[in-house]
Amino acid sequence: MQFMGSFSPGPIYNTLIAHIKAQRNQKVIVTASSGIAALILHDGHTAHSRFRIPVPCNSESTCNITATSELAQTITEANIIIWDEAPMHHRHTFEAVDRTLRDILENEDIFGGKIMVFGGDFRQVLPVVVRGTQGQIENACLKNSYIWESVETLRLTQNIRVLQDPANLSFVQFLL
Repeated sequence: MQFMGSFSPGPIYNTLIAHIKAQRNQKVIVTASSGIAALILHDGHTAHSRFRIPVPCNSESTCNITATSELAQTITEANIIIWDEAPMHHRHTFEAVDRTLRDILENEDIFGGKIMVFGGDFRQVLPVVVRGTQGQIENACLKNSYIWESVETLRLTQNIRVLQDPANLSFVQFLL
C-alpha cells in the first residue's frame, strides 16, 4: 500500500494497528524508515533495528536473524508487517528482508507469504545514493525492485483536514 498526499499517516496507521490487534486478534510488526516516524507509531521500531538490516546493504545481503531466534519467532507469529516511509529505503533493504523472511518462514512466496503494508510518498524523498546520478537514484527505488511486481497500490483520495477546514485547501494544493 502506498499512501499518497501530504499528511502524517501516523493516526491512520495507529487506527489500523489497533483494529488488527483488537478486532481481528492478530499480531502486527510496525516499522518505519526513520526513528521519528517510528516514535509516532504504536510499538514502532526502525526497519533497521527490527529486521537487523546490514549496513551497508547490497544486492546479496540478508538480515542478521537466525531461524531459531526470538525475533524469528515474533516474525513467524505476526500476521501483518507495516513499514512506513518505505520510499526512503534502498531497494536492497527490501530484497534483504524478503530473502530473510523466505528463509525463516521456509516459504518461497514474496516476504515468506507475510502481508506487507508499505506507506510513503514517492514524491517526497527518494533513497540516498552518495554521489549518485539520477539513474542510480532511480535504480535504488523500491519501484525498480522485483518486489514491486507484487505490490498493489492504494491511494487515499480524501484529505480529512481540508474537509474539516477548507482554509487548508490552498496549502494542500501548494504541497502537491
